[in-house]
Amino acid sequence: LLWADALDPLLLLKSSNEIKRTRLLIQVNEKTLSEPLQKNQVFWTAVKSSVHPDTDKIIPVLFRPPGRFPPVKFCVIVASVQSQARHSLFWQFVFHTYTTAFTLVNGNGTPKAEEYSVQQKQLVLGLGAVSYSACIGALPLAFMHRYALKSSLTQLVVKKLLPAPLFGLTSAFTVAMVRSPEFDNGIEVMDRNGRVIGVSKKAGEKAVMETALSRAVLFGTTFFLPEVLMYCVQRARLVKNPRALAPVRMFVIMSVLAGMLPVSFSMFPQCGEIKRADLEPEILSSTEETEFFYNRGI
Repeated sequence: LLWADALDPLLLLKSSNEIKRTRLLIQVNEKTLSEPLQKNQVFWTAVKSSVHPDTDKIIPVLFRPPGRFPPVKFCVIVASVQSQARHSLFWQFVFHTYTTAFTLVNGNGTPKAEEYSVQQKQLVLGLGAVSYSACIGALPLAFMHRYALKSSLTQLVVKKLLPAPLFGLTSAFTVAMVRSPEFDNGIEVMDRNGRVIGVSKKAGEKAVMETALSRAVLFGTTFFLPEVLMYCVQRARLVKNPRALAPVRMFVIMSVLAGMLPVSFSMFPQCGEIKRADLEPEILSSTEETEFFYNRGI
């Protein structure tokens, strides 16, 4: 429910100055406790959807969680109706480019801005992952057209069954690749008071894997469930006019995607938790805490 509120598109209308004032007001309220909790919750939602929790920088509008739905919706709908391999390759490249950029902007902020080698590595890995994922996604269509496979079974497998697992796996792959410096170099872990204890590779690996899994569930379900629902609609003859099937399909895809976005964001807490036994010994030597926390990213 918190993520459903944070995905409100009206939050995109807030300017950077307004967000900065809101964040400052929350910090003052935490000290004075003079404002009602309900109003604080509204302010918190606006900041959560617009400010990076590690760097405290304002996230560009297109890459904020509320701004994710329109471009992803467009790419998903267009990519799902392509029947030519070259068209599918192009739109999948666009789709993975946006989702990879979103991942890069909203990942853990431990790799510092001055470490240009880290940023360059993420850009190179991201471009390679996008190209590879787009090619893999378009390969079944290219294979089908190359060998003139036009049987009903082939059409069913290539156009209906394969897209869901392919989009799920490639989406998880791009997340793991572009955020690989996080489990190579580690991310900051904190105690309950927010004090940074150290940098952990195990926490970085956990954060990346959880985000990759949530991304696989998001797009795997978004491509699979509409096909099942449309099959039921056609089987039950709920739509009499064949021309109306395309608008109904678009509506179903939009509905599933809108429902899956808050579900995928909330599969794992954004403030992840890791036990003492799962951390490196060199980190544990400086504290007696048993539970530690980190920013998972989205």
